[in-house]
Amino acid sequence: MQAALELIGNDLRLVEEQFRKDLASDVPLIRKVGEYVLSSGGKRIRPIMLLLAARLCNYTGPQAISLASVVEFIHTATLLHDDVVDSATLRRGQASANTLWGNEASVLIGDFLFSKSFSLMVAAGSLDVLRVLSQATTVIAEGEVQQLLYTGDLNLTEENYIGVVRAKTAVLLSAACQCGAILGDVPPAQEQALAEFGMELGIAFQLMDDLLDYTASEAEFGKSIGHDLDEGKLTLPLIHALRQCSPQEHDQIASVVHKEDGLTPDEFVRVAELTRRHGGIDYTIARARSCVEACHRHLAVFPDGACKQALLELAEYVVTRNR
Repeated sequence: MQAALELIGNDLRLVEEQFRKDLASDVPLIRKVGEYVLSSGGKRIRPIMLLLAARLCNYTGPQAISLASVVEFIHTATLLHDDVVDSATLRRGQASANTLWGNEASVLIGDFLFSKSFSLMVAAGSLDVLRVLSQATTVIAEGEVQQLLYTGDLNLTEENYIGVVRAKTAVLLSAACQCGAILGDVPPAQEQALAEFGMELGIAFQLMDDLLDYTASEAEFGKSIGHDLDEGKLTLPLIHALRQCSPQEHDQIASVVHKEDGLTPDEFVRVAELTRRHGGIDYTIARARSCVEACHRHLAVFPDGACKQALLELAEYVVTRNR
């Protein structure tokens, strides 16, 4: 992350200022909750990607700042809604907004952030940017619903799971990169290359997030470990383990996934151990690493330079992070 921060650190500070301007509302609770979530330690991966992509495409104008704020607003809105759907109590190591202010406030303020995002997109004055980001928000919603339909499905395939990851997480990172390319008015091949770079990086990011649910401590992860399993959500480490385990072990996992009265620490440890034993951890790391290799291929259409190197280092950071 250091290379990226050295290049765009000042722009990121301007983005932080823009967040607060964009949270302006006559309803005090909106600003209070919005600032709480936006200030709770997020890595700003999406704004960083948009700013670096714009720089890579030789754009240095002010629209990059406002659009970087927009993509973080969209992301924050999805977090508010996700935590309500998942009954989450922690987010980035702090109490989630729905824990502090209730589900109703979290949903409605998430709606405000979505609505505000669209008004800011329109103000940017680019129909191409509006098209890319509005399509992304639609796909995100579809991914959330698809994930809900797959809850508890022990026959979930890797292909279908990656489809959910693309929709729920990766599409916004892809859109952030593509918006940077649109601002730079680069040829279609380079715009597509940046969109694909963002998609692959987004998949790798989510796969490592899936992995941390099984391997990190709660303090490192910033949210409750084992929460996906407790909610009946199958992620890639477990999907792979289910393909490799014995029928008896499959039944043991099924009994935990379908349990209705909450996951115990012993049950989580048992499933996590089966996941490790059958290669789910190593397989997920290898799959994320292959996404990063694809990131390198997509950026080959750009000349070498500091911005390109920073984007590639950001991809490497994604697969080595521990939180």
